[in-house]
Amino acid sequence: MDTTITPLGGDVYEIDTRMAGYSGITAGYLILSDRPCLVEPGTAGSAPVVRNALSELGVGPADLATVVVTHIHLDHAGGVGDIAETYPEAEVVVHEKGARHLASPERLMRSARMVYGDALDTLFGELRPTEAARIRAVEETGSIDLGGGRRLESYYSPGHAKHHVGLMDSQTGDLYVGDAAGIYVPETKDVRPATPPPDFDLDTALASLRKFRELGPQRLLFAHYGPVVEVADTLERSAEELRIWVDAVRDAKEEGLDLDHAVEMVRDRTNERYAVTREGADPELAAKYELLNGAESNVAGIMHALNRHA
Repeated sequence: MDTTITPLGGDVYEIDTRMAGYSGITAGYLILSDRPCLVEPGTAGSAPVVRNALSELGVGPADLATVVVTHIHLDHAGGVGDIAETYPEAEVVVHEKGARHLASPERLMRSARMVYGDALDTLFGELRPTEAARIRAVEETGSIDLGGGRRLESYYSPGHAKHHVGLMDSQTGDLYVGDAAGIYVPETKDVRPATPPPDFDLDTALASLRKFRELGPQRLLFAHYGPVVEVADTLERSAEELRIWVDAVRDAKEEGLDLDHAVEMVRDRTNERYAVTREGADPELAAKYELLNGAESNVAGIMHALNRHA
């Protein structure tokens, strides 16, 4: 089997989407049920990798029933348009606050280019539009038919993004957490927060984590990156890290520090919490996760939230 594909049991397959050529940054998941479902296609640049994986798993252009995204950030949903074009029978499911951006991505792409500049093309590529008639918007909850009585239930889970949903598999108890529980680093078992601007909100994010705990999942499937069976401990750690980062940024803000100095202060306070950034850590691994989940982006998102509340 291709090295991008890892069977996880329960007819679930992890696909390493090879974002920007890296391994282990962004995972998509294929649920190979009676009605095959792709969760998180990844970036536009990842579409060929995902297509090859689906083909190897026996899913042809007419076979894919559904594509679901937890939210519309480009590392998760950038490839939706390309995948929708290849699999014309697939319905595309997204939260209602993200639906119009998949149909008309121009505004989203303009915003992304302002943030990433020329790096956008290397990191993500161009989100292409999906025909509006093929998009199904879900609200507080939703249900996706996987066939044979199996369902993927969606639960609105903002905090990281206002268009974020978690997805629970009725058969396996797998919970696809998107970015709502932060970033899981499988090499070191670290859990780091994901708090980019403009939508991050601490109280909302913590409420979403409580909702995830109440669902009683058997396993968490992180988009970044992979499966975790220590459900309660990991969700607790996710909440703890959020609080620590917000407290650190609040202290920096009260000292009147600008963004660059706030980032340095937060790094000083938090780096020792993670094996991936501790002194003596693998520099390649640290660089990979800084690209994916940079301290500057997290601090900027928290600053934005604190300013909004002020």
